[in-house]
Amino acid sequence: MRIGELARRTGVSERSLRYYEKQGMLTSERTPGGHREYPESAVDRVIRIQELFAAGLSSKKIAQMLPCMRDADGGPSEIATPRLIADLVEERARIDRMINDLLRSREVLDEVIATASHDLPRPATGTAAREP
Repeated sequence: MRIGELARRTGVSERSLRYYEKQGMLTSERTPGGHREYPESAVDRVIRIQELFAAGLSSKKIAQMLPCMRDADGGPSEIATPRLIADLVEERARIDRMINDLLRSREVLDEVIATASHDLPRPATGTAAREP
């Protein structure tokens, strides 16, 4: 498939797909006319890349990881290096810290909302509260 179709099917811009290729996260063949041609498995690969970006990993780390992961098509998986495993464990710990920080922030916000809602003027008895 051409780059435009891959972009359409994954919701990722053509510019991003070219970047993924430059970073070694995605590969394509070239037609005699110089157009990129991607295999069907590229759809799953791009989705996996997007998931890893969403988890907060850098493109460098993703490029290191991808050969160690199986794509949905069951593509080959290489053995991960001990250094990569250590880096991934560190990334997971970073994500756990972020989750805990977000949970604490939500608790503070809940307290502020509860306090603020107690300070709001109450409607007079017998009148219905109106929506703005």
